[in-house]
Amino acid sequence: MRRVVGFAAVVVLAGCTSQEAGGSAPSAAAPAGLEVEVVASGLSHPWDVGFLPDGRMLVPQRPGRIALVDDGAVTDVEADLGDVAARGEGGLMSLVVHPDFDTSKRFTTCFNTDSDVRLVTWVLDGTRATRVKDPLLAGLPSSSGGRHSGCRMALDDEGRLLVGTGDTARGEVPQDLGSLGGKVLRIDLETGEGAPGNPFGDRIYTYGHRNIQGVAVREDGLVLTAEHGPSTDDEVNVLQPGGNYGWDPSRGGTTGGYDESVPMTDLERFPDAVPAAWSSGQPTEAICDAAFLRGAQWGDLDGVLAVTALKGEKVLLFTITQEGGVHSVAIPPELEGTHGRLRGAESGPDGALYVTTSNGEDDEVLRITNG
Repeated sequence: MRRVVGFAAVVVLAGCTSQEAGGSAPSAAAPAGLEVEVVASGLSHPWDVGFLPDGRMLVPQRPGRIALVDDGAVTDVEADLGDVAARGEGGLMSLVVHPDFDTSKRFTTCFNTDSDVRLVTWVLDGTRATRVKDPLLAGLPSSSGGRHSGCRMALDDEGRLLVGTGDTARGEVPQDLGSLGGKVLRIDLETGEGAPGNPFGDRIYTYGHRNIQGVAVREDGLVLTAEHGPSTDDEVNVLQPGGNYGWDPSRGGTTGGYDESVPMTDLERFPDAVPAAWSSGQPTEAICDAAFLRGAQWGDLDGVLAVTALKGEKVLLFTITQEGGVHSVAIPPELEGTHGRLRGAESGPDGALYVTTSNGEDDEVLRITNG
């Protein structure tokens, strides 16, 4: 077992079920180890953090606003976001800054409208953003109340855009390869078309998901996702091209509703489904975004996967094996119940971890470093 200094580690064997792992085991008291500072406040459900090359941040807020954060100063970006439908879990969600931002000034957002979830690409000019690809991709399913909207984006090691989508609480969606819901999509950032090498020849990369809230790409290209379970088994998954992740609340089409009593990864119905690398058991934490800690400044935590939790109001630190298994989980006391619901997670250009709160009033962006 790798020792995580300064934290209480909970050992979870890679690939085991929640029953075998004992579910969400308690943590013993641990000495302080991280430093947390507030770098922006006064926000409302900040969903993500996108870093510009000069270190400034674009922060999308679920009600339909984008903040530009510059050395603690928060400025509203002037942008036409009138078609954002902010209902329940839905609204303005993920944001990705394009790798060529220095020259293109482009970023892409993902949000609910009255009819769908869509991706739109913008150009930033000072504090004003203008749509240049509207949409980059449209037609992702959405529910009237915004439930299970998914919408987490990240760039893979080839610069392709990964988009985690939700099943919109419709039973047939996750296993339906004709729907973009309950999937991870892999698309061209410029055209919105499916990326070369996708397993089904279209935009779909993996399927059988419930509600992906986090996508993290390791430096060697390994992709892990964080996904909400129903009343049990939040999951961390390792993506395999073409993989089925086994969520089927339609019970193979035998029920017309949304049966959440089925297993999160139903290996009985789908023997070839990809088992979770880690599952929470009970209670669930409502895990959310995920980011890898990178750099020598993290010491023994270099390469650890940080995952935020909404209901659990904490950050979980996963030690990941080379193959993508979960070796251990640690919960730092500085981020357990100290800032409320935690949503966004992003590794900054300075090597710090940036996390957003999601409490609804006076939300914050937190900068976390290894003390």
